[in-house]
Amino acid sequence: MTERTMKDRNAASGFDDYIEPLLEHLRSAGYAERTLIKKRTVARAFGRWSKRKLITPAELNDRHVRAFVGRSPQSDMTRQKAEAAFMGLLLEYLRSIAVLRPKRPEQSVSPAESLLLNYQTYLSKDCGLTKNTRLVYVPFIRTFLASQATKKGLIAPKAFDELKIRSFIVKGSIGRSGEYKRLLCTALRSFFHFLFVNSLTQTDLYHSVPSVHKYLHATPPSFLSADEMEQVLMTADRSTATGQRDYAILLLLARLGLRAGEIALLELDDIRWRAGELIVRGKGQVVDHMPLLSDIGEALVVYIREGRGMSASRRIFLRVWAPHTGLAGPAAIGHIVRLALARSTVCRPGRGAAHLFRHGLATKMIRRGASITEIAEVLRHRSQTTTAIYTHVSIEALRGVSQPWPAKAGKQ
Repeated sequence: MTERTMKDRNAASGFDDYIEPLLEHLRSAGYAERTLIKKRTVARAFGRWSKRKLITPAELNDRHVRAFVGRSPQSDMTRQKAEAAFMGLLLEYLRSIAVLRPKRPEQSVSPAESLLLNYQTYLSKDCGLTKNTRLVYVPFIRTFLASQATKKGLIAPKAFDELKIRSFIVKGSIGRSGEYKRLLCTALRSFFHFLFVNSLTQTDLYHSVPSVHKYLHATPPSFLSADEMEQVLMTADRSTATGQRDYAILLLLARLGLRAGEIALLELDDIRWRAGELIVRGKGQVVDHMPLLSDIGEALVVYIREGRGMSASRRIFLRVWAPHTGLAGPAAIGHIVRLALARSTVCRPGRGAAHLFRHGLATKMIRRGASITEIAEVLRHRSQTTTAIYTHVSIEALRGVSQPWPAKAGKQ
């Protein structure tokens, strides 16, 4: 049998052997039957097209996908988008069962990118920083390395010195906010310490980076009052799976002051029902044991039993739409809070919607007489300097109850 005949036979059988297993895989991931019907229609169209083009499953690549999706310029964008989505799922499935090799990077990694990858590993494994923090630091360092690279793109960490560092900071800070400058310097200090501990520099240039102090503003942080928190909580429709999930998330924000990222990372095993506690993985790989309050426990039970559904994911809170995997991260929690705020009459401008609850919890505590140390313990701040922003709230509260200065006798 010739090679051409063998290819014709393989193309004739085509992708038929993989379509139904793929659809069953998607069904187990939570895709609705009406969605699977649409994907089967696309699969059949691709099957006929691939047989005409003599494309075998082992040969499928991105170029074939683009050719299939763009085979008819007259087709509408909705159809092309649906076909592209299905083909992405097909490629991913074929790689997962080893029909296709894992996708390789199209080009080699530059010395700067290689150094950045090692730095990101250091931030994650050695420093325990979250993904969001790494996403803040890395762009600063990428810009710094680009400014220090030779014409051939080479990087020489041992050539870094205080003069080059200060010059980069001065140029990069022109027209920038104080917060930008602070984050830039923090990232640089972290990077230079990474170079030193990995023997890429002879001296630790950590101290060559100036400190940018974050001065406390005269106004207290934006927060939700106790009444506003309850008003936002009431907007969740607990008769639906989405409402049950969102209500449990809002309770964790309001009652325990958890960070958005901490909620997104919670897993089923983190709920210690018998001990009545919740395991929370905070900043710096710190693991905290938080009390599982009765209303939080009840909300979690309702969501897990009725709204969560079946999923291979161990995350507590899942996406509503298939695939039913864990929430993407803090941004997903923030989106849930913003929707709840929009449903209520509470209006709070600016970023950090989820943190409004955290600030609200601290504000309620300080107005009931809690000390900064107690608030820092509840919010799990590593430094009381962070908690000090709430002293402004205390001053504002005192102004509301303060008595007028006593006047001299006979004078008002």
